[in-house]
Amino acid sequence: MKGIILAAGKGTRLYPATKAAVKPLLPVYDKPLIYYSIAVLLQADIRDILVIIPPGEEAGFKGLLGDGSQMGVHIEYKVQTVARGIADAFLVGEEFIGTDDVCLVLGDNIFYHHDLEEMLISAVQSLEGAVVLGYRVADPRPFGVVEFDEGGKAVSIEEKPVHPKSNYIIPGLYFYQNDVIKIAKGLKPSARGELEITDVNIEYMNQGRLRVIPVERGLTWLDAGTEDSLLEASLTIKALQKSDDYVGCIEEIAWRKGLIADQQYKVLGEELKTTKYGQHMLSCFK
Repeated sequence: MKGIILAAGKGTRLYPATKAAVKPLLPVYDKPLIYYSIAVLLQADIRDILVIIPPGEEAGFKGLLGDGSQMGVHIEYKVQTVARGIADAFLVGEEFIGTDDVCLVLGDNIFYHHDLEEMLISAVQSLEGAVVLGYRVADPRPFGVVEFDEGGKAVSIEEKPVHPKSNYIIPGLYFYQNDVIKIAKGLKPSARGELEITDVNIEYMNQGRLRVIPVERGLTWLDAGTEDSLLEASLTIKALQKSDDYVGCIEEIAWRKGLIADQQYKVLGEELKTTKYGQHMLSCFK
């Protein structure tokens, strides 16, 4: 399976903060926002990653992440010239995906759960059509709401319903078989001129091939798309890491997965030893 991070938004709603650096490169507590998306893909045992970026931003992303070899993975970049919606990621990334299945994660979403790695690997290994997480919230009305049966098969999806049929929403993490490319090609733009990821999920649901993994408790999901949510995300990550739950340390995940050797991990940690991030890396090595 291959992974795509959709990080193509310039974050104009966050101006002037994003005039010099696009949203996925902004810091969320002690690391760039995009680190959290990379962490999700690494935990899902995905090693080939495409980062879809805005025009003119190649230097910033490549300067931060390079080709991924320092973490034992392969990272490519592709520009989305026009923002055409989340589902456009499969058209932009068609050549990269090839004949493989694909996981798409949004570049401004953060996920944390004690059992997240287990959930992600389960989604990959059991993929037959499409798999999404079902995140339970008290008030689902502002979101895309999914209803599913006892077996986890989705039976309805509604965008911002007045009377929701369930309390489960779909956050920005999606697993699809390779035919998602064909489905995306057949989509018609919505009223706002975008190719909607909801329409992709509805197509899989109509085929009886959309499975929902419900997360009742313990999932931290943050959509860091506004000033307030960025601040909330930083405070949440700070609180989690204060309790020894380090979130989004991509070098540590790569090392624990056996993608880089002890010596390489130690070198990477030494380069950052004057920071809390580097000190955490080195503390894991002891």
